[in-house]
Amino acid sequence: MTAATPVEQTERDFADFVTTRGAALWRSAWLLTGDTHKAEDLVQTALAKAWPHWGRVTRDGSGEAYVRKVLYTTYVTWWRRRWNAEQPTAELPAAAPAASPSGGGSELANLRLDVAAALSRLPRGQRAVVVLRYFEDRTEIETARLLGVSVGTVKSQTARALAALRSSPLLAREEDR
Repeated sequence: MTAATPVEQTERDFADFVTTRGAALWRSAWLLTGDTHKAEDLVQTALAKAWPHWGRVTRDGSGEAYVRKVLYTTYVTWWRRRWNAEQPTAELPAAAPAASPSGGGSELANLRLDVAAALSRLPRGQRAVVVLRYFEDRTEIETARLLGVSVGTVKSQTARALAALRSSPLLAREEDR
């Protein structure tokens, strides 16, 4: 068997990355867009933009970080251009994590629906900040750099988003209703 050429190895590495990390990228994109098809478009666009640089960015092991940065900057570009009209959705992604084995699966599914609906009602900037800070576990500085805004903007958008989520009737606890 002959050794793979550098181009063939890069193609295999990229295909392996897409296979192993594609679902996680799609979930992040879905949280940002709130729509299955827009999430697919966002991931495809990010992967297409990352592919020409794949050999370079994977030398130091930062392939996923690079793709995620492209994903978020592409989302921000779409958001700034108002490229795609936003439609709230109650649809959950097909790749949502399964309910815990401890039971309460329908309650967990309902909570996921409520969180998704509450997120979809946030303005795009606030939604992006919440996804990066709390779903992707990014720092304020990383979030600001990824979105191309100041740290102060991240802080104010986070505060507004959390206030909106706290006051959302979708997320009110039973005893508060």
